[in-house]
Amino acid sequence: MTPADLPPPDQIEGAPHPRDTQRLFGQDGPEAEFLTAYTSDRLHHGWLLTGPRGVGKATLAWRIARFLLATPPNDTDGLFGAPPPPVSLDVDHEHPVARRIAAGADPGLKSITRSVNEKTGRMRDQIVVDDIRALTPFFGLTATDGGRRVVIVDAADDMNTSAANALLKMLEEPPARTTLLLVSHQPSRLLPTIRSRCRTLRLAPLGTDDMTAALAQAGAQDVANPAHLAELSSGSVGAALRLINLGGLVIYGELIALLGSLPGLDRPRALALAQAAAQRGATDKLDLLFTLSDIALARLARTGATGAPPPEASPGETAILTRLAPDAQKGRAWAETATKISVRSQHGRAVNLDPAALVLDTVFKMQETAAG
Repeated sequence: MTPADLPPPDQIEGAPHPRDTQRLFGQDGPEAEFLTAYTSDRLHHGWLLTGPRGVGKATLAWRIARFLLATPPNDTDGLFGAPPPPVSLDVDHEHPVARRIAAGADPGLKSITRSVNEKTGRMRDQIVVDDIRALTPFFGLTATDGGRRVVIVDAADDMNTSAANALLKMLEEPPARTTLLLVSHQPSRLLPTIRSRCRTLRLAPLGTDDMTAALAQAGAQDVANPAHLAELSSGSVGAALRLINLGGLVIYGELIALLGSLPGLDRPRALALAQAAAQRGATDKLDLLFTLSDIALARLARTGATGAPPPEASPGETAILTRLAPDAQKGRAWAETATKISVRSQHGRAVNLDPAALVLDTVFKMQETAAG
């Protein structure tokens, strides 16, 4: 595999790249907040786009970049007065700027992501200082399109210390007419000084209707149980696409059915789940199974702590959660079990224990908690 064959680090598998995603669903608030700042001449030089993974942060960053580069600055009134202020971030896909961005050829835009290590031919797991220093010649280019320049860093959380310090200097002394857009899944991982020099746009998880529309735009048609998918993915389109691609709703349904058999245990179902996880090439599904186990345990703990189960993510889940976590004491027990299972499964995978044994160990810990 050559570096050109590696998947882009800022693209969710099975979905269009954020620069090619025309519409953003469920984030009218952050869009309006940015547009208000722009039209009131309070455009900050640094913006921090935060929220869970897969809710549209990168899509919003590319929409903002397209808008800024396609909208001429209103420095002076024309012959017929100032044009009306824009009411949307939408840019026609046939606009020259939109076409250049789609082709990756707009001179006013620079995207910073994790790069390929030329020595190993593999994608780095961090954004390194050389990636940030690449902005220096970009800022020195001749100004075009009114002199605007836009930088997208996705994800800013991936920067190592040297890269973060280099970016901080740019935020402290930003080049004229430059906007830096930092996509962050976990802003607490960023330097406090970086956060303090940016204005924050917080994106929220998507509801069922917006999730359905976003998935359709990404190419996922006729999604079964969109309400369950929205709940299980916590409103993240990226997580929902992974669930769809790996059959996550079916796997979660099996987990819930298995929980429904506790404190007695449906052993044939448990063995079938373990054997499926042990199949050759099933690493992604094994990872998803443990993720879904964590989610199920968290939902049990939440049910016990609050006295009310969350909205269903699988048919019949409400009755099962209520029965297994009837009070706060039982909720604490499930929370403690979740921590133990997480530690044991991480250790087991680190030392390459048999996947089927790991799954059965998880099931037996759940049975022990249900019986306690």
